[in-house]
Amino acid sequence: MAVGVFELFSVGIGPSSSHTVGPMRAGAVFARELRERGFLEHVASLRVDLYGSLAATGHGHGTFTAVLLGLEGFEPEEILPEQVEERLASIAETGKLSLAGKVELPYSVEEMVLHPLTVLPRHTNGMKFQVFGAPGPDGSAAVLHEATFFSVGGGFIVREGEEDTAQKELDESKKELPFPFRTAAELLGRCSSKGLSISDIMLVNEKASRSEEEIREGLLHIWAVMEACVESSLKREGLLPGGLKVRRRAPDWHERLLKEDKDRDAKYWQEWVNLIALAVNEENASGGRVVTAPTNGAAGIIPAVLYYALNYAPGMDKATQEDKDEVVVKFLLAAGAVGVLYKEQASISGAEVGCQGEVGSASSMAAAGLAEVMGGTPGQVENAAEIAMEHNLGLTCDPIGGLVQVPCIERNAIAAAKAINAAKMALWGDGTHRVSLDEVIVTMRETGKDMSHKYKETAMGGLAVNVVEC
Repeated sequence: MAVGVFELFSVGIGPSSSHTVGPMRAGAVFARELRERGFLEHVASLRVDLYGSLAATGHGHGTFTAVLLGLEGFEPEEILPEQVEERLASIAETGKLSLAGKVELPYSVEEMVLHPLTVLPRHTNGMKFQVFGAPGPDGSAAVLHEATFFSVGGGFIVREGEEDTAQKELDESKKELPFPFRTAAELLGRCSSKGLSISDIMLVNEKASRSEEEIREGLLHIWAVMEACVESSLKREGLLPGGLKVRRRAPDWHERLLKEDKDRDAKYWQEWVNLIALAVNEENASGGRVVTAPTNGAAGIIPAVLYYALNYAPGMDKATQEDKDEVVVKFLLAAGAVGVLYKEQASISGAEVGCQGEVGSASSMAAAGLAEVMGGTPGQVENAAEIAMEHNLGLTCDPIGGLVQVPCIERNAIAAAKAINAAKMALWGDGTHRVSLDEVIVTMRETGKDMSHKYKETAMGGLAVNVVEC
C-alpha cells in the first residue's frame, strides 16, 4: 500500500529500525509462512545468513537476537521489553528456539552465518532464512522453505523477487489516493489548487484507508508512546548496555532542570529539547519501546521538536488539551508528508545513504511539522524541511562498536535544535527560496550513492575506527 503516516511512525523496540525492527519483522513473516503452509512439523534444522551491514554491525544493533524473536513469531509492534528479556534469557539458557511459537528447535545466535563483506544486489541489509527436513540416508537434508528479505530502513522490509510486484502494488495504491504526490512540487501544487495545508492534504489521503477518528486516535497514540518512552528512560540510571560504558544522562539532566526551571522559563527551551531527544535515544539504546520516526536511530528528534511545539510555540501557554491534541495531529501529518517524499525519492536507511537519511530526514520532517503548527504556509513548511536537510547533507553513519549510542544519541539533540531553527528561519521568510526541497532530496540520494561504504553503518570508518571502544 502507499506509504502513509502510520508506516513512517510505527511502534517497535530499539535500538535500530533497520537492524532490529526490520529483521524481527522479516523473521516473523517467515515463521508465519511456515505455520500457514504446514511446514512446521517437518522442520529439523534452521539456517540464517546475514549480509552486509546486518552482519557487520548486527551485534551492536541487536540484529541477531531480533531475528530469533521474529522467528519465534513476535512482532515488533506488539512485543514488550520484558518479553524480550524473558525469551532471550530462555534461548540462551536452553539453546533452543521456539520456531513460530510451536516447535522447539536447537538454535542459538552463534549459529548464524555472517557475511559482512558480501552485499546482495538489492540492499546492504540482506538476510536469508532456510529450514530443512530430516537428513536422508546420504546425510543430506531437503530445503522445505526459504526466503530472502531486505531491511530497507524505518522497519520496512522487501522480499527478494517481489520488488517489482511491491512497486506495482505501491503505484496502484497511490492511484486510489485523492491527492497522490511523489515530489514536493506535486505536494505544493495540490495545496495550491485545493487551498489546503500540507497536513490537510495528508489527512485527506489517510482517510482513504481509515476514518478521521481512527487517524486522530492513532496519531495521539503515537505521541503517547513517545511520551511513555521518555518517562521510562528517566527512570533508568547507570550505564547503557553494550560495553562502551556510556553513561545515561537524561535522569540527572531532568533532576537538574526541575530544580533550575521551576517556572518553565522560556530561556530553558533548548535544555528541555535536548533532554527529550537524549531520553528517547537512551531508551532506544537500551532496547526499549520507541516509535520509529522515521527510524529508531533518529527516534528522538520528532518527539523533542513536538515537545517544543506543545510547550514553547506562541499561544501554547493558554492552550486547552483539545488544542494540544490538534497540534499533535497536524504536526505528525505534516511531518509524515515530508517523510513520504524521502521514502519516494531517496532513502531513510543509514546503511544505504548514511545518517543523512536517518537524522537528516527526521530533522527535515520535524522542521516541517513545527512550521505547520506555527501557522506556516505550504511554501514556508516546504522551506523549513529544505533548510533542515540541506544542513545535514553528507552526514555519515559511523557508530562506535556498531551500537546506536555514539554519536547517535547526541546527534538527535543537535538535529532537533536544527529543525527548530530551520522552522523559525522559514517562518521569517515568505516561502520563496533558491533551493527546493526536491533538489535537496535528490542531492541527498546522490550523496549517499557516492559515499564510501565505510560510512554507511558498517563500523568500518570515522568514529567507529578512530575511537577506542574500551
